[in-house]
Amino acid sequence: MSDSRPLAPLREVPREAPQSAEPRTAEPGPEQQPGAASYRRRVLLVLAAIALALVLYWASGYVFAYTDDAYVTSDFINVAPYVSGRIVSVNIVDNQAVTKGMVLAEIDPTPFRLALNEKQAKKTETEAQLAVDRDLIASAQAQRDDAAAKERLASDNLARATPVAAAGFVSRQALDTATAQAQEAKATLAEAETAVAKAQQMLALHQATVATISAEIAVAQWQLEQTKLLAPTDGTITNLTLRVGDQAVENAPLIGLVDAHAWRIFANYKETFIRHMRVGHTAWVWLDTYPWHIHRATIQGIARGISRQPTERKMLPYVEPTTDWIRLQRRFPVTLVLQDPNPEIVLHMGADARALIIY
Repeated sequence: MSDSRPLAPLREVPREAPQSAEPRTAEPGPEQQPGAASYRRRVLLVLAAIALALVLYWASGYVFAYTDDAYVTSDFINVAPYVSGRIVSVNIVDNQAVTKGMVLAEIDPTPFRLALNEKQAKKTETEAQLAVDRDLIASAQAQRDDAAAKERLASDNLARATPVAAAGFVSRQALDTATAQAQEAKATLAEAETAVAKAQQMLALHQATVATISAEIAVAQWQLEQTKLLAPTDGTITNLTLRVGDQAVENAPLIGLVDAHAWRIFANYKETFIRHMRVGHTAWVWLDTYPWHIHRATIQGIARGISRQPTERKMLPYVEPTTDWIRLQRRFPVTLVLQDPNPEIVLHMGADARALIIY
């Protein structure tokens, strides 16, 4: 019996592809890949952008100047009394807005009022003495006039007796009597004139005393008025520590006041920018207290000098030339004044600001 199992299919043997007679092309190296050219272009673009930025930064110095080293300031007034004494009333509170002439505080006026009353009493007394002096002068002048009349009479009698006595019609004794009377009358007249002069000197002395006392009264009146501390200008009270009962000392500050009409911006600019700036140039200011508002300003002044050291020439401003241990260029203060400031914006002395000046 024959085997009926089916035969397995024949497996096809793969043939090798015939090799071409042409040589194979080598694969491109890394330097020949398209990505390398793109990388070089990116590097060149970055370098060009940096160079352009540097050129624009250098050229911008001829168009505008920016600084973030700026701050808001105003005049700060130390209100000090001209007299010493005890504080009896304080009419303000800290951070209060005040107007010029407002009474801020009062010093006890009692000692000054008593001193004024004493001076006025002395003046009244001295003025009364003037009337007495004038009466004495009038009396002395009357006595002088009487003595002058007697002196003329005695001189006339002596003038008549002298030739008569020489002719032998009058005794020698009568001539001596006439001579003695004439001399006595002259002495009396001299004493009367001296008395008039002394009376006039006393009047002049008392008049000078009245003038001196009048000046003292004016000083005492002024001192009494100075017991009220008045606001020298409109402004805001700052850091008030004065209390009733405190002792006020002459010329020692008691109250700090920020002037409401002297607001300005101090912007410290590098010395390379200063040569382009002129008074009146336009500036734009950002305040950190109002970061979303831009304020228009103008240059009011440019500092002509600064101190090289913080200990020299206190009348010149000193701007620290270092930041985070890095020495910077010297900077000069430039004063900016806001133009038409918004009355709703409250400025704060010492607040940071940023300024952009357009030449």
